Formats: sequence, structure tokens, C-alpha cells
Amino acid sequence: MGKITNEELLQKLTAQFGDKVANATEPYGLLTVETTREQIIDVLGWLKEDKELQFIYLTDITAIHYPEQQGKEVGVIYHVHSLVNNIRIRVKLFLADGDVNTPSATVLWHGANWMERETYDFFGVNFTGHPDLRRILNVDDMTVYPMRKEYPLEDPNRVDKKDYFFGR
Repeated sequence: MGKITNEELLQKLTAQFGDKVANATEPYGLLTVETTREQIIDVLGWLKEDKELQFIYLTDITAIHYPEQQGKEVGVIYHVHSLVNNIRIRVKLFLADGDVNTPSATVLWHGANWMERETYDFFGVNFTGHPDLRRILNVDDMTVYPMRKEYPLEDPNRVDKKDYFFGR
């Protein structure tokens, strides 16, 4: 089967989902689209099950925290790959900081299990329907999510960063 271009893939997506898939960009040649939490499983499932596209390989699930974007602070990002067509796509969805719930992709890929646990562990995204959503890398009694931009980058009380140590 021949390689599908990003334009053809985007046309197929918009034909299938219309305005439920938006903000299409191509940073570094990687087609990136946004959808909603209500549509994410439908979009990913369609990408996986379509006989021509065959996006059967879930490469990664991660998140990002944009505290300055009101109402869209937490983004959940899915990378999927069609090995047959040698093309990748990035699918994003954004959530408000107080409501970081999204459906679990474990219904489509069993390998999403640990990726979602890691995303929960570091960003606090709650994947509803996940079979075992608990911390995977940090200690169980940790009450914060370390990858969120909620804390200063450096401790202001550090004494080894004072200018007089460097002759200034």
C-alpha cells in the first residue's frame, strides 16, 4: 500500500468528523489535530480500525501543562503510527485545570495502560475507565503532580547561587 500524505489524512478526518477535529497544523511535518474528550475515543478508534489508514501502533500518550491558557490548561497528547503507510499523527485534547478527566484508551490499546498511568502520575490526568489507575513512578502518598508548572523552578533559599560566590 502506498504512503498516505498528511493532506489526504486530514481530508479523511474532516470528512469523517467534520468540525470535531480542528486546529490542524504540521510542525516538522507531523500532522497535529485537536479534538474534544467526548470525541477522542471515536477519533482514535476510527484511525485504528480504518482499513486504509491502519494506525495500529500507539507510540505515546503524554500531557502538557499551560497554566496561562484559561480553560485549556492541561493538554493530553496521543501519538499514533501507521506502520503500513509509514505516517504518524498527533491528536491533542485540552482540559480545564479543575476537570482533568478523559476516557481511557485502554479499550483500544492494552499498551495504553502504563502510558496513562505515567501521565496520571506526572500531570494528574484522570483516565476514566482505566483498569488500574495509580502512581507508577512516584511514591504512592505523593500529593502533587511534579510536571505541572505550579512551583518555582529553583528554591529561592539556595545559598550556592549567590553572586558573591562567583565574584560578582
